Amino acid sequence: MTAPVFVVDGPVPGDCTYVLDGSEGRHAVSVKRLRAGEPLVLTDGRGAWSEGVVAAAEGKDRLVVEAGPLRTEAEERPRITVVQALPKGDRGELAVETMTETGVDAIVPWAASRCVTQWRGERGAKALGKWRATAREAGKQSRRVRFPEFPDGTGAASTKEVAALLAAADLAVVLHEDRDAHSAALASANLPESGEIVLVVGPEGGVSPEELQVFNDAGARTFRLGRSVLRTSTAGTAAVALLLARTGRWS
Repeated sequence: MTAPVFVVDGPVPGDCTYVLDGSEGRHAVSVKRLRAGEPLVLTDGRGAWSEGVVAAAEGKDRLVVEAGPLRTEAEERPRITVVQALPKGDRGELAVETMTETGVDAIVPWAASRCVTQWRGERGAKALGKWRATAREAGKQSRRVRFPEFPDGTGAASTKEVAALLAAADLAVVLHEDRDAHSAALASANLPESGEIVLVVGPEGGVSPEELQVFNDAGARTFRLGRSVLRTSTAGTAAVALLLARTGRWS
């Protein structure tokens, strides 16, 4: 079994004795029940990490760790960003959790016109905070040391802001549920070897014709995943898995 991952506040320790306390220390001691001699990984979630060994567990929330050399995991290419339309209820956290476990590099919440859920004011800040916390926990569970990035701010991106992301991408994709001759299979798309892939996942009601036109004007193409129509909370995960396999990042 691979060593469990814990997030540190501040610089990741390297070649030194480090005390893991607070909520992460409590999780390590009281939940994971780590003891002297067991391995673990310390990371900042931004690519810096070190492998260590537990020297001692003290109380209920304090772990003394002998940290090994500091290492850095480079960003992989092509980078994959998913623009996720806001789902209903807790399906947003489900989408973030599974996309993180799969290996997405960045997630952008999008306030599509057909979204039932809308983020406004404090509600938006709280919801985005939940998405970030979900990505952090899913990153730890899946043993990642570079967690998905989220845009700055406290709300969801507008259609205009999404169009700007698509215009700057090396491959701009809009997943479309219509099974017609106008949408090619994502499995047949020509993928860049580097740069960035930006993929838009629409809401349950679909991407509106007006939004499709804006995205098309920005250089995006519509693609379908397959014969079946996936929910918005699962389509992004399926698409990321397909892209990771095709780009060789899973090889």
